[in-house]
Amino acid sequence: MSAPPVFATLGCRLNAYETEAMKELAASAGLDGAVVVNTCAVTAEAVRKAKQEIRRLRRENPDAMLIVTGCAAQTEPGTFAAMAEVDRVIGNTEKMQAATWAAMSAPDLIGETERVKVDDIMAVRETAGHLIDGFGRHRAYVQVQNGCDHRCTFCIIPYGRGNSRSVPAGVVVEQIKRLVGKGFNEVVLTGVDLTSWGADLPGQPRLGDLVMRILRLVPDLPRLRISSIDSIEADENLMIAIATEPRLMPHLHLSLQAGDDMILKRMKRRHLRDDAIRFCEDARKLRPDIVFGADVIAGFPTETDEMFENTLKLVDDCGLTFLHVFPFSPRKGTPAARMPQVPGPAIKARAARLRSAGDTALRSHLSAQVGRKLHVLTEGPRLGRTEQFAEVAFDSDQPEGTIIETRITGYQNGRLTA
Repeated sequence: MSAPPVFATLGCRLNAYETEAMKELAASAGLDGAVVVNTCAVTAEAVRKAKQEIRRLRRENPDAMLIVTGCAAQTEPGTFAAMAEVDRVIGNTEKMQAATWAAMSAPDLIGETERVKVDDIMAVRETAGHLIDGFGRHRAYVQVQNGCDHRCTFCIIPYGRGNSRSVPAGVVVEQIKRLVGKGFNEVVLTGVDLTSWGADLPGQPRLGDLVMRILRLVPDLPRLRISSIDSIEADENLMIAIATEPRLMPHLHLSLQAGDDMILKRMKRRHLRDDAIRFCEDARKLRPDIVFGADVIAGFPTETDEMFENTLKLVDDCGLTFLHVFPFSPRKGTPAARMPQVPGPAIKARAARLRSAGDTALRSHLSAQVGRKLHVLTEGPRLGRTEQFAEVAFDSDQPEGTIIETRITGYQNGRLTA
């Protein structure tokens, strides 16, 4: 009896989304007994973890065909092709093509299949037709954009994902209608550089146009959420939606990275410190209950103590609630890897101070919710998320995948209790 393929996913939510699409492609092609590792390339540590995972899976599956794909396979195909454990290396474009999986699943073609199939992703101009229905058990994630046209000096991802390309609005709307029909109460729009959505489409619509169209044409969708955005690219209609659409959730995760102007320039970011503060102030005026998460890098090359203090103060100046802190690590092939590096112990200490500030900010937010009645989407019998994306732990079992009103009784371990 044949066994279904084993999939291992490293890295971002988008990778997890694409793994679900690959499962469907592999199943349709009848690929049995393979092991597929969907890698991440965001840091050197991510590549190391991918190699570690490949070796572990090979030990556990000595006779299986082992296939490596994802961003690290796209940016470093030779690295993985040189590993004795690896049978096939396929790129980010190829992994979304049915023909790739059909070739690997046909016994008479296996010997003829290219061992490394990684094409020039910069030449890709269209989104792959791999939209799937219902990734996520209770919250559905919909990929509306892929790739990035920007070249931040610390980031390798454009070379793994290619240039920005968008899923047409009509396709997105039809998928969300299907998801609502399946019973999903919340949809999250995802992408590599979400606020660049539409730039490659006729008429160059903006993300705010897509949000407004979804909410207008899918009136039965209770909740629409946006994943990470670049605040400097927020358009007028997105701000109008924040102000006027209660079904658009009051939580935005911002790609800030730093709070010092010189470091932002060396990162080749498109915003300055005051731009970030102004955006948060403007959004909060439009929607007083909105909360912000942010990605922040500690110890970027050339960062002095004074520069770091500017980043640390940004937590309060922007009123951030959820902080994702990344200690800088040089990524081979990026300009930042060639800049003067901050000593490792200093990076570690700065990251710890940022995380501490983030913990304080989160506790402040959670404390303010105690005693309030909130609408919570249940993700498990005793776990859910508020509209502002705070986790809630229930003291008794709740129906999964529903939106319930509950009174918050307290908080502990970074979660509200109800």
